[in-house]
Amino acid sequence: MLDVTLIVLCAGNSSRFDKSCKKQWLRVKNEPLWLNVTNKLNSFSNFFQTIVVSHKDELNYMQNFNDDYIYIEGGNTRQESIKNALKVVKTKYVMISDVARACIPQTTVEELLTNKEKASCIVPILDINDTVIFEKNTINRDEVKLIQTPQLSDTKVLINALDTNIEFTDESSAIKNINGSIFYIKGDISSKKLTFIDDIGQIPCLKEPSKDFFTGIGFDIHAFEEQKEMFLGGIKLPYNYGFKAHSDGDVLIHSLIDALLGAIGAGDIGEFFPDTDDTYKGIDSKILLERIVNFVYSVGYEIVNIDLTIIAQKPKINPYKQEIKNNLSKLLNLSKQFINIKATTAEKLGFIGREEGVAVQTIANLKYYNWMEK
Repeated sequence: MLDVTLIVLCAGNSSRFDKSCKKQWLRVKNEPLWLNVTNKLNSFSNFFQTIVVSHKDELNYMQNFNDDYIYIEGGNTRQESIKNALKVVKTKYVMISDVARACIPQTTVEELLTNKEKASCIVPILDINDTVIFEKNTINRDEVKLIQTPQLSDTKVLINALDTNIEFTDESSAIKNINGSIFYIKGDISSKKLTFIDDIGQIPCLKEPSKDFFTGIGFDIHAFEEQKEMFLGGIKLPYNYGFKAHSDGDVLIHSLIDALLGAIGAGDIGEFFPDTDDTYKGIDSKILLERIVNFVYSVGYEIVNIDLTIIAQKPKINPYKQEIKNNLSKLLNLSKQFINIKATTAEKLGFIGREEGVAVQTIANLKYYNWMEK
């Protein structure tokens, strides 16, 4: 086994990608890009360990996909993310790659490993073919190179190089700043970095996402509480009783959240918003739904349709169906034709039939964000 740890950086916000789906969550068939890239790099060599650096909001979710890797919470910058990962590195060398480079060839990885003892940092570079202008002056393009990742570094040297407040865009710049040695190898044009959505056409190894559909079922039930405002589907209803709950008790939205989380395999509402946390005491459930919808879209899904069944002896639901549907359409960023609301009674049976509370069941269908159509 190699004395080399692989680190794959996946903690970015994809702000320049300008899509609801973060680039690390684009699907390649059924694999998110971060997993596809990590698996591919691991197939090229027998690394001592592999560390995946995740955005803090996605850390728990990422761990659902693979148990072979170590998952570390990233920082606000690339450099902070690297420093977090280096805390658990045990090997003499570390190879760091950005998830945005999806098509790194095996030859590049092999060349990095072959030359690992030649300098403190081994770096792939590309020549420039076009004329280069710097500050309105033409300069010798032979003296200009493009730096790529992955880069292989001496772990101790890299830790020392990053012990600074200066922000560097890659490892070689940091190591060079402390007069560390750099060895350059020939890079590969296929290792193009995915930064903007238009770059996808130049990333040839990506295969289109699966056309599978994913179904989640949500269920929630709440008892009534006198002298409390009632909210259902984010709409305030004109009654002098509401729902007993840690939040505002919007039983419909809670059921909907669980259906969405179920469809993407992300647990349940309590894992995201525990009722032991006073942050969520009395909170407007619309805020919770907005957070979950943003999460669902950011990790690579689109909502296809929603079907809700409200089970209530009281209050009467039909007068408010359209208002609830219109509100959900805005919250879900989904046309109202894809939202269905059904209401039924419990035929005066049980807890609901005795007019003690309301239950809601939700079915949500989702699909992968299809980046090939955008």
